Amino acid sequence: MTEDRQSLMSAMYNDTFRDIAEGEIVKGTIVAFNDKEAVVDIGFKSEGFVSVEEFRNLENIELDSEIEVLIESIEDDEGRLILSRLKAEKLKGWMKMGDSINEGDEVTGKIIKQVKGGFIVDVEGVEAFLPMSLSAFKGVLLDEIMSSPFTFQVAKLNKARRNLILSRREVVQKEREVVRDKLWTQLVKGEKRLGTVKGITDFGAFIDLGGVDGLLHITDMSWTRINHPSEVVSIGDKVDVLILDFDQASSKVSLGLKQIIDNPWKDIYDKYPTGAKTKGKIVNVMPYGVFVEIEKGIEGLLHSSEITWQKKLVNPQEMFKVGEEIEVQIINVDKDSKRISLSMKQLEDNPWLEAEGKYTVDTKVKGKVRGFTDYGAFVELDSGLEGMIHISDMSWTKKINHPQEVLQKGQEVEVVVLAVDPENRKINLGLKQVVSNPWPEIAAKYPVDTEMEAEVVLNSNFGVFVKLEEDVEALVYSSEIDKEKAEALKPSDKINVKIIKVDVEQMKIGVSAKEL
Repeated sequence: MTEDRQSLMSAMYNDTFRDIAEGEIVKGTIVAFNDKEAVVDIGFKSEGFVSVEEFRNLENIELDSEIEVLIESIEDDEGRLILSRLKAEKLKGWMKMGDSINEGDEVTGKIIKQVKGGFIVDVEGVEAFLPMSLSAFKGVLLDEIMSSPFTFQVAKLNKARRNLILSRREVVQKEREVVRDKLWTQLVKGEKRLGTVKGITDFGAFIDLGGVDGLLHITDMSWTRINHPSEVVSIGDKVDVLILDFDQASSKVSLGLKQIIDNPWKDIYDKYPTGAKTKGKIVNVMPYGVFVEIEKGIEGLLHSSEITWQKKLVNPQEMFKVGEEIEVQIINVDKDSKRISLSMKQLEDNPWLEAEGKYTVDTKVKGKVRGFTDYGAFVELDSGLEGMIHISDMSWTKKINHPQEVLQKGQEVEVVVLAVDPENRKINLGLKQVVSNPWPEIAAKYPVDTEMEAEVVLNSNFGVFVKLEEDVEALVYSSEIDKEKAEALKPSDKINVKIIKVDVEQMKIGVSAKEL
């Protein structure tokens, strides 16, 4: 074949291919796929390659499908024709958008993926960036974000660099204002509305009514007494509330929850007359009494003084538990202050009414030691009533500093009834009175001027207590002993004394340690 003929055939072959330029958008046909790329015929002398990552739904793309691509490189390092489908779409979008948008305009787009710091939004084929701080998508799931198109505002636009930054925050703010303005026109006092708890404080909860926030005060949450709003509602709860009042000028809405149900205090005097018996559940236990819920929204106080006839002072926290059911009697109802006074002891016969007849003065009775104070011991009698042995009625002869020197808790004792006061619920008991008064015999045994050796029991500021014999003590007055000698004495020391005074009525013996 001659050289001229070869040149002619080569020219004819090249004429079958189109001329292309980098940055141009052309149409092509997908002729093959491999693991990484789609092979596209654009009518050039060589086929081009598009990364499979540029196909959002690759499984729906078939061979011989026609697509538009942008020519990125006619010949890369490996001599291949490199094409981009996404860049073609983006460039077409920018060409279509042209000069039609400016900063501040609103556009519609769809979230296509989440990236570091925000989201990528498809706006008419143009990929825009939505920063997380401008997205207004806090707390929204990604699936929900990608399921529907949204309206955005153009926050920043650089047409030369084809850079578009969007904001959703301003659009949401406008939408909320529209909804809020519309909602204000729809609010009606006394109307029930569904809201969402968005915040809780010590004094109440803030409820989102769908664009307008209202305050549900703690006093309007429940007809029963509550200590904190969190006992009734939690953040995120959907609650039905009543519009109590509103003022658009100050943007304040007062809400009620308890008002949705009837006021349980309405017919309180008819439902719970004084003297009526009822059952209730303990909802709170305090040192001074027990709060009992006798029906939903109605609580009464069982004061510690109304728990039992037997004990004058009781600790409710040792006797009751929250959730326990008890029977009580209504003793007073105050509708205005929403207070009900309850009693348990009124359900039983008052044992103090028969106390004087049952516990005659000077009779001996038995009981069990239940507790102590610094000045005496409490003894439970067989009727359940309590009497007290004063420290001065525990021994005829010994000086008792504390009741536990003589008695132990739980000890069975025989005592003598000294006095009964039903009105003040008091019974005075005596331990020493069980035996006869030994002082007449002591006076005869220790006449004045008797000299003897005694044992020091206690050294005090006003004298020295000494023991003459078991259970018989005497006092050496400060004026009857040398000061230096007295200061040196300690318990169990021996000292010579002389009887100078015996007082049977006061049950005292005075002795002197002078000149002995």
